[in-house]
Amino acid sequence: MTKLIIQIPCLNEAEVLPDTLAKLPRSLPGVDVIEYLIIDDGSSDDTSGVARRWGVHHIVRHRGNRGLAEAFRNGIDKCLAEGANIIVNTDADGQYAGEDIAQIVAPVVAGEADIVIGDRSVADNAHFSPFKRLLQRLGSTVVRTLSATDITDAVSGFRAISRDAAQRINITTDFSYTTDMLIQAGRKRLAILSVPIRTNAATRPSRLFKSIPRFIMNTGVTITRAYTTFNALRVFVLLGSALTLIGLMPMARFLWFFIIGQGDGHIQSLVIGGALLTVGVLVTTLGILADLIATNRKLMEASMLKLRRIEEKLEAADRASDQAQASITASATQTIHSKAS
Repeated sequence: MTKLIIQIPCLNEAEVLPDTLAKLPRSLPGVDVIEYLIIDDGSSDDTSGVARRWGVHHIVRHRGNRGLAEAFRNGIDKCLAEGANIIVNTDADGQYAGEDIAQIVAPVVAGEADIVIGDRSVADNAHFSPFKRLLQRLGSTVVRTLSATDITDAVSGFRAISRDAAQRINITTDFSYTTDMLIQAGRKRLAILSVPIRTNAATRPSRLFKSIPRFIMNTGVTITRAYTTFNALRVFVLLGSALTLIGLMPMARFLWFFIIGQGDGHIQSLVIGGALLTVGVLVTTLGILADLIATNRKLMEASMLKLRRIEEKLEAADRASDQAQASITASATQTIHSKAS
């Protein structure tokens, strides 16, 4: 049986949530069960109450606002615990067309992809300003290069994820999961596809960031951290090599003057060059240590994946045992009632 859970991170979405829920699919080809999950990230309105009244199957509520990345991470954990084979993440504000969930789920159902990203066609999307189009295209190009994937809309939150991929991805950022997830997925060689989707006009300003400069800064930090985490040796060795080459230049200058007999007046070149060479060697050494830490991280993630799967098997066995016990109890009760009558 294939179960799909559609998760929606929410922050004060009581007004728009009903319309979003109404447009979610009730059935899809290749999917046996569809359930909905709301992650209420510390809303001050009645978001959770609205979700309950609309029959949402699962609700995760944070007492305070923890941010989109934490909401996404907790939603994924809940979906996995509820036995989801496929997880879809979408927004509550109706930016993404609920009818297009079928488009992003189909490649996962067919076994063609581990992760499918809804491509908003940023280059010619009428709902985006020219500056936002340029910014999105530039950011996607950077992420596509660093993650070695062929994704044209890196920050799209409309995505479908297989169970195996969800188990392998460990979101570490506190800002937004989108770019962190793609860089991890690319590094772990998961199959990622982009599928064109439709979008609706924004109903309100983004709650993820308060200004474009802040968004650029936070996204840049997230991308740099994620890439360095999985490519530590390359980053530090390149940085160390650059510092070493720069350090060789003043030292070569000093050597030239020393050869022609004028070295006494250029000791500062020797000092600067020596300092840069020392820093370059230290940075390269840090790269080796960081690579060892990254290797240890891979081992830990592999262990975590095995533990998750063992826990799932034990939980499935417990559920089967409980169901069997309930069936036996019901049968015994029926037999007693039959004899009594």
